[in-house]
Amino acid sequence: MLVWMLRKIMADRGIWTGAELARLLKEEAGYELSAPSISALINGEPKQMKAETLDALCTALECTPSDLWSHTPTYMKTLNA
Repeated sequence: MLVWMLRKIMADRGIWTGAELARLLKEEAGYELSAPSISALINGEPKQMKAETLDALCTALECTPSDLWSHTPTYMKTLNA
């Protein structure tokens, strides 16, 4: 299972609003996202993401993709009859 950790990474860096994240993305990564797109990233788990958006988040937040996603293996058990 993948868990989106953007809110935690933002909090760890003292970033509390979407506006602050937008400003940081623009200043540090030269990347602009619309307010609805930023809100969607903060409030939910993305179903898909452009590589350049992920790169901009990692650049602006000084993190890696593995910091933004937490992975716990999902185990499938089979039952023998």
